[in-house]
Amino acid sequence: MFTIKDHLEIQDNHLIIGGADTVELAEQYGTPLYVTNESRVIENFSSYRKAFPDADIYYAAKANGSFALLRMLSRQGAGADVFSYGELYMVLLAGIPREKILFNGNSKTDFELQKAVEIGVKVSVDSRDELHTLSEIARRAKIEVEIAFRVNPDVSPKTHPKISTGLRTSKFGIPSEEVVSIYQEASELPGISPSGIHCHIGSQILDTSPFREAAEKMMDIVEKVTALGIDLKFIDMGSGLGIPYKKDERAPTPQDHAEAILPVFKERTNALGISPKLILEPGRYIVGDTTILLTRVNTVKKAAKNFVGVDAGFNLLIRPVMYDSYHYAVVANKASEPPSGTYTIVGPICETGDILAHDRELPHIEKGDLIALLDVGAYGFSMSSQYNGRPRCAEILVKDGEADVIREREDVEELMAKQRLPARLM
Repeated sequence: MFTIKDHLEIQDNHLIIGGADTVELAEQYGTPLYVTNESRVIENFSSYRKAFPDADIYYAAKANGSFALLRMLSRQGAGADVFSYGELYMVLLAGIPREKILFNGNSKTDFELQKAVEIGVKVSVDSRDELHTLSEIARRAKIEVEIAFRVNPDVSPKTHPKISTGLRTSKFGIPSEEVVSIYQEASELPGISPSGIHCHIGSQILDTSPFREAAEKMMDIVEKVTALGIDLKFIDMGSGLGIPYKKDERAPTPQDHAEAILPVFKERTNALGISPKLILEPGRYIVGDTTILLTRVNTVKKAAKNFVGVDAGFNLLIRPVMYDSYHYAVVANKASEPPSGTYTIVGPICETGDILAHDRELPHIEKGDLIALLDVGAYGFSMSSQYNGRPRCAEILVKDGEADVIREREDVEELMAKQRLPARLM
C-alpha cells in the first residue's frame, strides 16, 4: 500500500480512503457517491486548534453542512460561523453552543434577525440598515444583542475574483473608513451591545501576506474603536486558508496562518491594554481534502477530445464550472496503472460547460470504470442541486474501513416533494 495524496492510499490497484476500498463502496452504495474520511476532518480541525491554542475556532458551516460533520466538530469544541437561519438551526441541533456562534451575512431577512435575537447568538452586522432593523427587533423583545461589524478592509487575497470578499468593490462589509462612526452610533442605540469586530477577506488563499495586512488594518480600527470607550470582547479575523488542489501545489498551514497574524494581534492588543478573544473561521481547510466524489463511466467517446462521460455533473460538483477549479482525478479501480492517454471528464448535464476535469493524463478508461474526484469536501455537496431532474446522491462517512450512510440518496419522487398542482390543472 502507498499513499497517493496525504490520507488517500492505493492497495491492489484500488483507491483507498479511510481504510475503505472505493471500488467496494461504489458497488455497495452506488454512484455518484460522496465519501468523507472522518479521521481527516478531526486531524484538520486539530491542526487549527494547535496553531491557535488561545483562539476560538468557528467552523464556516457553508463549506459543508452535513449534519454528521457538524456533530463531529461540535464534539471537538468548534464554534460556528453561519450565514442563514437554516445553518443556525443545524449547528444548534448538532450541539454547538449559542455563545460560540456568529450569524454572518450581507442581506439577512428580518425573520433571520428576529431568530438571532430570540436564540441569543452574536450577529455580524453588515450595514447601517441592518443595524437599525436589529436595534428595533431587540428593543421590542427587550433583549440586548451582542454585535460585531463586518469590516471591508480593502485587502486583495490574491485568489479567484468570485471568492474575494475583502476588496473595496465587494458586497460584504462596511468600508473601513466608515466603521468607527458606526460603532459610535451603535453604542447609543437600544438593544445593541457592540462587542466585537469581524472581517473575512476571501477563500482559497495560498499566500499569508494578505492575512497579515488584514490584521494590521483591523487592529488600526480596533485602536480607534477602543478610544471611543467601547470594550471589544472578540476580534474575528475570518480565515480563507487554501488547500493544495493540484498534486504538486503547495499551500500554507494553520501554523503559517498563525505566524502571519498572531504577532500583530498580540503586540497591538498588549499595547492597548485589552484582551479580546481571537476568533478564526476556517471552512475549506477543515473539510476540503477530506472527501472524494466517486462517479461511474457511462461512455467513452473520441471526438475533438477523448470525452469520458460519467454519472456526476455540475449538479453535484459545480466548482469546476463556477470557478474554473481543478480537482485531481484518479481512476479508482486502476489507481496504480500508468497514464496511457489524455481524457476530458464530462458530466451528463445539458450544458456545454459541464466539464469536471480537462485534459487529464490517465490510465486507459472504458465504460464501467470508476473515477474519483479528490478534495471535494468544501463547496461540493453543499452547492449541489436537482438540475436536469437529477436527484442528489448519497453521502458516506468512513472511519477505519467502516462506512456509514450520513445522507441517503434521493429518488425521483423527491423531485416532486414540495410541488403542488392547481385544481385547474388536475
